[in-house]
Amino acid sequence: MTVRIGFFPNNNSLFVLRHRGIVERRLPAVEWVDLRALPAKPPVDPKSALPTLHSDWLFEPGGYDFIGTGFTPPVTGLAHDRDLVYVGISGPRVENGRLVVKPGSPIRTVADLRGRRVGVAHGSWQTTLLLFALEGAGLTWSDIEPVDTAVHDGPSAFSSGELDAWVGAYPALGVVEQAGPVRTLIETEGLFSHPSLWFTRRDFAENHRDELTAIVRSLQESDAWVEANPREAARYFAEDAGTTSEADLDRWEHALRSRPFGLHPVSEEFLDEQHRAARLLAANGLLPRAVDPRSAVLPWLNDLLTPQAA
Repeated sequence: MTVRIGFFPNNNSLFVLRHRGIVERRLPAVEWVDLRALPAKPPVDPKSALPTLHSDWLFEPGGYDFIGTGFTPPVTGLAHDRDLVYVGISGPRVENGRLVVKPGSPIRTVADLRGRRVGVAHGSWQTTLLLFALEGAGLTWSDIEPVDTAVHDGPSAFSSGELDAWVGAYPALGVVEQAGPVRTLIETEGLFSHPSLWFTRRDFAENHRDELTAIVRSLQESDAWVEANPREAARYFAEDAGTTSEADLDRWEHALRSRPFGLHPVSEEFLDEQHRAARLLAANGLLPRAVDPRSAVLPWLNDLLTPQAA
């Protein structure tokens, strides 16, 4: 069979794996699906809905069998009855981004965000970070004016004053920092672990264990190469960005050096965070229902990722 693997720059591990030819040595037929080339979903109102994003294409023609994303998309998929399972998680990516304001902003605490325009890539880990921060300040999603920076230029909107606050991520946050100072309103560290994670359909995991094992082993080999060769890995991202503001080799190298690589078993701490996110997303009207992420765990996959099995 042909195994279809989704990739895009936001999941650094899969993006590098796409360029290394490692998985092709383990699987006879691989097709890479660039998420950026898939038909765009219609924009959604960030005040009332959460896009299902990457979980959709696990179950639609022309999609993929395996994908890696940030924290929020699998929770969204589970709440929309997508029968997906977790494959593994990265270490914490707390240095990847944070909630920022301009140095002279009158916003001093998260509680001051009431009624303010806050930029997030809606449906990504940024939505979860903002919800966790709002809950800690006694606010809800309806207390702010969310702006979806997945369809707006986040750095431009923040720099121009269109946004009062922004959940920025590197390397885009680095573009803003290079232009001038920013003030951190809340760090990711201490709020949640913000790992990368990888998931697949339950039927693929159960019926194609050898193929899934080959993907996992290839990711582990590729991630080890990235850790040993961050500048060489950064070239893939800088070249892909072309002539845009993100085509900065030094900035990409810095981003890769600050991120954890390697796949780890799904932990109880991670599942607790996923459960909290699912509860908050549903309570704030961003999901149709709350879900238990433990339903998406297959014990044999965790065994595959234990140190003894590596």
